[in-house]
Amino acid sequence: MSNEHKSIHEFDFNLICEYFTHVERQGPGSPEITIKALSFVENLTSESRIADIGCGTGGQTMVLAQHAPGNVTGIDIFPQFIEQFNINTAQLGLNDRVKGIVGSMDNLHFKNEELDLIWSEGAIYNVGFERGINEWHKFLKTGGYLAVTEASWFTDERPAEINDFWNDAYPEIDTIPNKVAQMQKAGYIPVATFILPESCWTEHFYSPQAIAQEIFLKKHAGNKMAEGFIANQRHEMELYNQYKAYYGYVFYIGKKI
Repeated sequence: MSNEHKSIHEFDFNLICEYFTHVERQGPGSPEITIKALSFVENLTSESRIADIGCGTGGQTMVLAQHAPGNVTGIDIFPQFIEQFNINTAQLGLNDRVKGIVGSMDNLHFKNEELDLIWSEGAIYNVGFERGINEWHKFLKTGGYLAVTEASWFTDERPAEINDFWNDAYPEIDTIPNKVAQMQKAGYIPVATFILPESCWTEHFYSPQAIAQEIFLKKHAGNKMAEGFIANQRHEMELYNQYKAYYGYVFYIGKKI
């Protein structure tokens, strides 16, 4: 298997973490889309408890905290991400009610019915959409909200190249109606579902990586694993540009019954 066709999970996680620490976002999205998703969440107060699971360095968390009341906890398994998260929090003057902690999304420390809102942009795939929405359900209060982005098919059929790529990278990828059905089955009222616009991928995710890739390759010159990782990132971008009509990220927002 060539490097450019590997899953990201086959690369050294230290390299992946180093690379993504130097870009604002670790997945597709934008401030405008975070705010749009938040507009469907009601009844948050200064006493609300919010968790951003798989927060990365907190690009979306900072926007969330600036537009929602309450206390926000960001959780990520990579200490380097959380270190940068807390630096960002302090720089924005949010550290009185926003904090990042190192933790695994499949072993969360929250108590049952502790949270008013669970947020996760571009990260739930690490445990799987269906498993995540089911396991996290117990942490939400009745009437609490779940808001996550998930890779989804826009069509029932698609070209073999992109179908095979995603089914290898993330076998749980599915169509939007099937994801909504999973949310209903897990005990949520589907409040809103919308596709992230193309700019969330191009302008806010892929474009900022261009400079980061050059710096990364210069630092790790001769390192085949590092070179393979960047080739993989570029291949993924090429696939998106070619097949974006067939897939993308979708925001799924549900309310716990």
